[in-house]
Amino acid sequence: MAAHNDLGITGEQIAADYLRGLGNAILIQNYRYKRSEIDIIFIEGPLTVFCEVKTRTSSKYGMPEESITDKKVELFHQASEEYMHQNSRKGEIRFDIISVTIKAGRPEIFHIRDAFY
Repeated sequence: MAAHNDLGITGEQIAADYLRGLGNAILIQNYRYKRSEIDIIFIEGPLTVFCEVKTRTSSKYGMPEESITDKKVELFHQASEEYMHQNSRKGEIRFDIISVTIKAGRPEIFHIRDAFY
């Protein structure tokens, strides 16, 4: 597996551990629908939260969250609607980004709640 794939997997695990540490229940990781993937779906209070995780080793080329395109957001919305439908989930939803920058082996986490609005 390519190094960037390993970095992404590591970032997703760091993000999942962070969310669990906040008391959130993870419903699923790496949910796929057609050409889209949602990295983490979790419950925070009454909300179903759909989370994109971006991981980098430096900010040389910008912050990780800056790499999310409008097309990615569109696909993310479609996948979240499908997840809610397939799982008969009701209620409010939210879209988050967790940006993980790993410097000298230490992760820095930046959690952006309600990122797409």
